[in-house]
Amino acid sequence: MENKTNQVFYTMTEDEALQAVHSSKEGLTSEEAKKRLAENGANELEEGKQRSLFEKFMDQFKDFMIIVLLVAAVVSLFVNESGTPDPSDAIIILAVVILNAILGVFQESKAEEAINALKKMASPVAKVLRDGHIVHINSENLVVGDIIVLEAGDVVPADMRLIDVNTLKVEEAALTGESVPVEKHIGKKDTVDITIGDRNNMVFSSTNVTYGRATGVVVNTGMNTEVGKIAHMLVNTKESKTPLQENQDSLGKTLTIMILVIAVLIFVVGMLKGNEWTHMLLTAIAIAVAAIPEGLPAITTIILALGTQKMAKRHAIVRKLPAVETLGGVEIICSDKTGTLTLNQMTVEKMVYNNQIHEASEEIMLSNSALRVMNLANDTKIAPDNSLIGDPTETAMIQFGLDKNYDVRQELENMPRIGEVPFDSARKSMSTVHKLEDGRFFVATKGAPDMLLDLVTKIELNGEVIDITDTHKEEILALNKEMATHALRVLAMAYKTIDEEPANMDADTVENNLVFAGLVGMIDPERQEARDAIKVAHEAGIRTIMITGDHKDTAQAIAKRLGILEKDQVGGVLTGAQLNELSDEELANSIEEYSVYARVSPQHKVRIVKAWQADNKVVSMTGDGVNDAPSLKQADIGVGMGITGTEVSKGASDMVLSDDNFQTIVVAVEEGRKVFSNIQKAVQYLLSANFGEVMTLFIATMAGWSILEPVHILWINLVTDVFPAIALGLEESESDIMKHSPRGKDSNFLSNGVLPSIYYQGILEGGITLFVYWYASHQAGWENAVAETMAFATLGLIQLFHAFNVKSVYKSLFTVHAFKNKMFNYAILVSAAMLLVVLLIPGLTTFFDSVSLSGTQWAIVLASSFAIIPIVELAKAFMRAIGMDKK
Repeated sequence: MENKTNQVFYTMTEDEALQAVHSSKEGLTSEEAKKRLAENGANELEEGKQRSLFEKFMDQFKDFMIIVLLVAAVVSLFVNESGTPDPSDAIIILAVVILNAILGVFQESKAEEAINALKKMASPVAKVLRDGHIVHINSENLVVGDIIVLEAGDVVPADMRLIDVNTLKVEEAALTGESVPVEKHIGKKDTVDITIGDRNNMVFSSTNVTYGRATGVVVNTGMNTEVGKIAHMLVNTKESKTPLQENQDSLGKTLTIMILVIAVLIFVVGMLKGNEWTHMLLTAIAIAVAAIPEGLPAITTIILALGTQKMAKRHAIVRKLPAVETLGGVEIICSDKTGTLTLNQMTVEKMVYNNQIHEASEEIMLSNSALRVMNLANDTKIAPDNSLIGDPTETAMIQFGLDKNYDVRQELENMPRIGEVPFDSARKSMSTVHKLEDGRFFVATKGAPDMLLDLVTKIELNGEVIDITDTHKEEILALNKEMATHALRVLAMAYKTIDEEPANMDADTVENNLVFAGLVGMIDPERQEARDAIKVAHEAGIRTIMITGDHKDTAQAIAKRLGILEKDQVGGVLTGAQLNELSDEELANSIEEYSVYARVSPQHKVRIVKAWQADNKVVSMTGDGVNDAPSLKQADIGVGMGITGTEVSKGASDMVLSDDNFQTIVVAVEEGRKVFSNIQKAVQYLLSANFGEVMTLFIATMAGWSILEPVHILWINLVTDVFPAIALGLEESESDIMKHSPRGKDSNFLSNGVLPSIYYQGILEGGITLFVYWYASHQAGWENAVAETMAFATLGLIQLFHAFNVKSVYKSLFTVHAFKNKMFNYAILVSAAMLLVVLLIPGLTTFFDSVSLSGTQWAIVLASSFAIIPIVELAKAFMRAIGMDKK
């Protein structure tokens, strides 16, 4: 029986829940279970529509720039003065396009990976009451109405309404983000609008039982479970294009329109000047092909790939290439708290004894009564390798003892446990009874301070046991409140020594006339490196937002310790319940007001990410739990945790931190900023060169000059574009790269001074080339073949000299270590050799319609080409003087 009416089982009594699913405490018959399984399907998660490898490959060709390149490849077949097809340029372009497609398919992470990981989390076997007997069955065969028995160590196999509980605690961090296991009860809830973390009469699929036992009735299976809802969100969450992909699309479309207009204009003007239409058509096509930076997608891919290699060495594993660049533009880091900003490990931080607060780092006497009680009244199991198994709160106290060299195993040999009064949520305490070597008995009790104080009659102060007074109790409660305000989970310790073994091991007999020993304050502490990283991120203009399933006070305290909130700040925290009262529009309008979100659900996380995106911010989401997966996928870049992260969160992420260190995110941001900066350099270099070529041909055509042949344009485009542009991707970060604010979502490859640089530098390249041709043909009186060759050589060499200029948009070449990048130096030399070889070797000069030049002519070419460097240096100095580099 599927829950098709969205019944709210936590607001029902146990009997009402059983009636709603047409079951009873005796469970279902095998026949009825078989019938329901056939009607409603298996208790498993559905997969999204699987796409074939061919479909994934073909998707790579939907990019507008790729379509332009494919058209260019076809057109380039006919770029030949003889009119016969020339496949060389087409082959190069196609090779680039296919390489991009293969890399795209290889790198891209798909939603089915996350779904498969979710499926693996399902409990393989469940203990079910069928036909009146407990049987073990595979969890996929569970149906609504089944009665399940849960014990410590079990994985919950489906969403269940509890009908019988015996001190049950369930760890739900992967689903809710709450670090402390949740105590479960059977009483119904009066309010419908409560988060998953507050539905403590229910347990949810794929969570873990850490303590106690219980019986429950299955109310939802498969895709109707809370984890199933997450799977559904993953399947239906559309992956938005990264800023890099949007930039490439926009740039491709803009260039295409400009190229078509210029090519048509050149063709028309050339015809009006009386040139042959075939020659002008070939010239127009040649300039169109040359103007398209066909190497840009490949160069971008290579720069990104090099970035991923560097990031991998620094513990950031990139699963999608564009994620490298996206990180560089991040303005908001939305981070899960538990396990990401904190250690996901309860730790003793403060203790109270002698009615004074002591830091956990202080030395403590091994005879301290509070230390003894916290270790004895404890069900933690210690493995031979000293690893601890049990409730996180209890393991924290044992770990504290081990750190202080308190040998609890030896202590238990000297005073073995002979009885216990288990924890009960009503009285909020537990006790153990131990036999002493002198024949007497020691009672160790721990519990909630306010409850335990009603059971004590004495207090130990400085080794002396005296009667407890109201003043003592008031002091203890004040100390408890002080620790609680720092979000510490506080437990009280008490004991007594008795002469005879208790007649009955129950609370009434054991827990009375106790001696108060002290308080223990625990917390899931913040990571020190996370606090440092948040500070660095803040300096880089990046805001950190903490999102957690923990309670508001805990979240607020941790946020202040991390520096997300100011220490004296009031507000800035929004709970899931408050979030429910806000519409998406109201949330988007108020999103800047909040830095911390507490008691939230997976749906809330997605809403928060969307609200920041609606504010036009580039958003990163960091997380490690199942509950983080939808928001990781929704974010511009999802960052998963490699060690503590679930396979679900890793599968939904764009990048995984192999060291789970929040500091690595800052490293990745710096690398991302460097990658974007280097791509901008490649774009500036390519487009300024192409703009120079277009300007040269356009003005020459308008003037009626025959300045360059189509083969000249294509060869320059081939030999000067690729190698220098790739080498620019290996440039080191500029020293102040993390001192600037994020570039923002509206920024693109042409921002930050790149576009005006392309214009004025392209004009300079074209102008100098035109000047050389004009001087050679109109002033020196050399024949047109010589003037064309000089223009060809000048346009090629000027681009190589200009490559040094683009190492920085505004900074002087002499401050950016011009020759430090060895690969860049080699790239310039190789490109120069490829250019000069067709100008110097006789057989090749004929093929490339060029002639030999004299020493004087070469001197003019070299001087004119080199002139681009001092001229750009002067332009940069002027821009710095008027403050353009500060904008």
